This record gives sequence, structure tokens and C-alpha cells, in this order.
Amino acid sequence: MTTGVRRRMGVEERRQQLIGVALELFSQRSPDDVSIDEIATAAGISRPLVYHYFPGKLSLYEAALKRAADDLADRFVEAREGPLGTRLLRVMRRYFDFVDDHGPGFAALMRGGPAVGSSATNALIDSVRQAAYDQILSHLRVKNPPARLELVIRSWISLAESTALIWLDGRRIPRGELEVQLVHDFAALAAVSAAHDEEMAALLRHMLRDEPNDGPFTDLAARLIALAS
Repeated sequence: MTTGVRRRMGVEERRQQLIGVALELFSQRSPDDVSIDEIATAAGISRPLVYHYFPGKLSLYEAALKRAADDLADRFVEAREGPLGTRLLRVMRRYFDFVDDHGPGFAALMRGGPAVGSSATNALIDSVRQAAYDQILSHLRVKNPPARLELVIRSWISLAESTALIWLDGRRIPRGELEVQLVHDFAALAAVSAAHDEEMAALLRHMLRDEPNDGPFTDLAARLIALAS
């Protein structure tokens, strides 16, 4: 019979462990409802030792938020291959995977939490939005976006955030339907803008050029035609 020996962690390894433990707890309940004592217990260390690595709950929350923000930003990374609608649908599925896994923490971040309003938190939220914006521009192969395109993309990112928050409040609409609807929303925002601007019209035609018959953009067009008939 062997006796287990607890391995002493280095400073950075312990910090990363505490961040992971905090993220797991924040994914289950709002950060406001999670105490340092709970984090210490889950990590198998004492409360004073938590404060040895982080001066307070706010600093630990911000560190956990940084890891979550990096993860969320990565969900928008997608190879520039295949029809745009299909690519956006894969992005939305990964986005909702994150929302599904980190619901309370995601809601606390967007609606209010222990670090919301701080300059560090606001910077992290903005970094995720900017990463999403940059990725969409990359997929559209646009380096210097006109004002109307920037409006479309940033409006869509805000729409994705608000849609996810509403979905978390009861999950009354099937998640898969919302993922498709958000891709439709992107096409609809682009189409409305294209109706007012020739540069956006040319971009929309480029978006639709490789759309297959079973793609989400084609599906939206068919639904709209059916409504008008």
C-alpha cells in the first residue's frame, strides 16, 4: 500500500490552479455568490494562502476573467475556407458552447459583477469584442472597412451578446435555432445596409457568391420569399 504525498506547487502553478478553480465555481454561480473560503476549499488550501497569491477576490476574479476572455476570443477564430455563412455558423456554435459552459459567469460579466466597471474588466470585454470584429473583417477580406460595414459588424456582435443573455434566462428557445438565427441576423443587417450603399451592396454580393443551396444565407432568402408569397 502506498501513501499519497501532496506535491508542493510552484507560485505560478498555484496561481493557475486557483484561477481554474475560480472559473469552475464562477461557471456554476454568479461571482458575487462565491466566497474566498469556497475557492480555498475547492483548491485544497487555506484561506490565507489564497491571499498570498491574490490580494483579494477582485484580483482573482479579474485573473479568471482574463483567462475566460482569451477563451471566448478564441471561439471566433475560424479558417477562411468555405462559404461565409457556414463559417459563421461554426463560430456561433463555439460561442454558445462557451455561454452554455460558463453561464452565470458570462451573465455576471455582461450584467454586473464584482469587477464590472473596473478599467481592467472593461478592457477585457472590449478585447473580446475587438477580436470578434477583427475576425469577421478577416473573413470578409476587408482591411479598411467603410463606416457602414463597421456598424453592421459591431451591431451584430452586440446582438450576439444580448441574445446569449436572454437565452440564459430560462433557455426558452432551442439553442440551435438561435445559432442559425444569429447567422441570419448578420446577413439581414448586411442586406439592409446594402440597400442604402453601393459599396455594401458589392460586399453583400461577394458574401453570397459561394453560398450553397443548403447554406444558412440561402435558407434565410427562402424563408423571406415564402413570407412574401
